[in-house]
Amino acid sequence: MNVPGLDKRTTNSPGYQTSLRIRKRAEEIFGWMKTVGGLRRTRYRGPERTQAWGYFVAGTYNLLRMARLELMAT
Repeated sequence: MNVPGLDKRTTNSPGYQTSLRIRKRAEEIFGWMKTVGGLRRTRYRGPERTQAWGYFVAGTYNLLRMARLELMAT
């Protein structure tokens, strides 16, 4: 990755590595919401209904995540 102004002092720091891990986790969630949850294109008209669908998809993702965590714990 060649970013102007970003040198080895930044990319080798532990905080930068932590940031990359957290960013990857967040991007995976949004990717799932777009592909599986159908948020790549809205199917509703109006911001209120689209936002409600987004909340529904995010809740669904959380339920799936909780179920996955439960399976890992047992």
